[in-house]
Amino acid sequence: MPLAATPGHFYPLGATLSAEGVNFALYSKNAEGVELVLFDAPDADPSQVIRVEHRTRYVWHVFVRGAKAGQLYGWRVHGPFQPERGLRFNSTKLLMDPYAKALTGKFRNSRNCLLSYDPASPARDLSLDERDNCRLVPKSIVVDDAFDWQGIERPQIPLESLIIYEVHLKGFTANRNSGVRHPGTYPGFSDRIPHLKDLGVNAVELLPVHEHYVEDYLREKGLTNYWGYNTVGFFAPESSYAAGRKPGCQVAEFKTLVRELHRAGIEVILDVVYNHTGEGNELGPTLSLRGIDNPSYYSLSGPAEAPGRYYHNYTGCGNSLNAGDPAVVRLIMDSLRYWVEVMRVDGFRFDLASVLGRESGGYDKYSAFFTAVSQDPVLSSAKLIAEPWDLGTCQVGNFPVDWSEWNGRFRDAMRRFGKGDGGMLREVGWRITGSADLYSEDGRSAHNSINFLTCHDGFTLHDLYAYDAKHNEANGEDNRDGTSDNNSWNCGAEGPTPDRGIADLRRRLAKNQVCTLLFSCGTPMILGGDEFLRTQSGNNNAYCQDNPLSWFDWELALRNGDFTIFVRKAVAMTRRFPVLQRRRFLVGHDEDGCQVPDIAWFGPDGRHPRWDDPEARTAVFMLEGPLLFLYNFDHQLQDVVLPPAPNGKPWRRVVDTSLAPGPDFADPGREVALDPQGRYLANSRSVVVLTA
Repeated sequence: MPLAATPGHFYPLGATLSAEGVNFALYSKNAEGVELVLFDAPDADPSQVIRVEHRTRYVWHVFVRGAKAGQLYGWRVHGPFQPERGLRFNSTKLLMDPYAKALTGKFRNSRNCLLSYDPASPARDLSLDERDNCRLVPKSIVVDDAFDWQGIERPQIPLESLIIYEVHLKGFTANRNSGVRHPGTYPGFSDRIPHLKDLGVNAVELLPVHEHYVEDYLREKGLTNYWGYNTVGFFAPESSYAAGRKPGCQVAEFKTLVRELHRAGIEVILDVVYNHTGEGNELGPTLSLRGIDNPSYYSLSGPAEAPGRYYHNYTGCGNSLNAGDPAVVRLIMDSLRYWVEVMRVDGFRFDLASVLGRESGGYDKYSAFFTAVSQDPVLSSAKLIAEPWDLGTCQVGNFPVDWSEWNGRFRDAMRRFGKGDGGMLREVGWRITGSADLYSEDGRSAHNSINFLTCHDGFTLHDLYAYDAKHNEANGEDNRDGTSDNNSWNCGAEGPTPDRGIADLRRRLAKNQVCTLLFSCGTPMILGGDEFLRTQSGNNNAYCQDNPLSWFDWELALRNGDFTIFVRKAVAMTRRFPVLQRRRFLVGHDEDGCQVPDIAWFGPDGRHPRWDDPEARTAVFMLEGPLLFLYNFDHQLQDVVLPPAPNGKPWRRVVDTSLAPGPDFADPGREVALDPQGRYLANSRSVVVLTA
């Protein structure tokens, strides 16, 4: 029996469940008609088609009495097909609700009617594809938000105490040797939480878990969009990461994962992609926004005779969302609030965040989007992290006061310094002390700098010292993809080698970088798997590799257990010494050259550092605590003159990365007293940390 329909309400958007039924609301300023299509099964014909008669403030709305949680649905939107004007309505296409909280599965596009153009037509995007696709596309699902959080509260960890672990949700446990019940899933990730707890990290930054679309060209090559930076559902958790089979079970599974991470004292930060969608350029598929209201949702371009035919492509992915339009701002804000309030995540890392600040006059950190975020009472408690660049601009240090940023200059400086490049001392000094040159004049602190050496995009820590060049042949682009500017060094042999000396040097350099990352002022981010030297065989752009190349190999965690112990001890050391969590920038001298207590710099000879010496490769500095750091990245041993400890006590060695596992990092209370006290022979390419 057909369900009864009444006018309903224009707010909130999406499908809103109540005891009497479901309210459906869809924004489309330019549509001429809208139909709500209901289904009883994902691959069935429609069970009911409801013509939406009411529109308020450009929102089409209807209340369906008797509809329940689990109801499957989609939209058909009627209007002109005039691509030259930006209008791409096509009522033969069933469209995903932009506010859908779950989908029944993945979009597939093997010439199966998802395209908005006829592939055989010379006009391509100017020809209307009238094939019906409703049996083929995934359906939106009405979701009940109720969930038992078991009284578990958010950890609410201050930024200065945060240690972030960037990780792919599936890749963390997809390998069979992960030992979990459901590899590569939300429950599988939960099973490995003890590893994170033992390591000492207190936040996971998950690569995109929003429902995403896999591009045709990848599928045709037998590859996939593994990283997931191609969102189609800003409210929907990725369906392929679910362990269960019931449509929509991914929602409860994701909430369970968040609850268990919070139980362990670990926050959840989502890597989110609001700069573009999976619909691509004008030749891409019509999945949702393109067919609902293309000119409202996307930033369009074109010649005078066809000003709306093409898409601004600030992202390199075919389109850019029109972040200056109120409807788009509302979509993004509603999505962010949903993930904080309903899914209970703790923060977000925004992919290509500068796109969200682009308006007609270019980038503006006071854009409509950033202004909306800054005044929002829900998001005021969330951690906001920007990837501060896009295809055409780099805005490092140019985000609003409540935002943190990935510090690409920290990565580049420490990589160069770590492999022995000279002339880096002044730049490294800025990065060690919190990058005050980037963040100090706009109300932010040192911990708004998210320091990282490696991330999902690029070499792993192991590969940084095993390869001089990228090896991306498996991606099917003749090794043209991925950056060639890696600041890496293979230590004398490209890739795996039986040479014990090279292997030991690589491990030492990796330990050095663990120290520079965790002991610098700022918020450190560790790439998942670096703690046991995960490798991608030199692939620095493994975005399309959903296979063991990208997955965690947990056998490495056993083989390289000594390295994991080193990382664990380094993390623990940041907890033991409050100076390593200091919020303000570290300052070594005031304007008159007088020393102030935070940090004191020295040259290896005990005198002033040679900041601009092109041959200087050794940094020596002392923090209150006291702690003394010797970063000798020279290829030669350095006889370092040690300053006396401010408290008059003898120096003791905590860390020397040139030593064998065990002695390389002393346990608390077992630090080694120096004899003699006034000097330390720092081996080549090593880090030494002393305490008094």
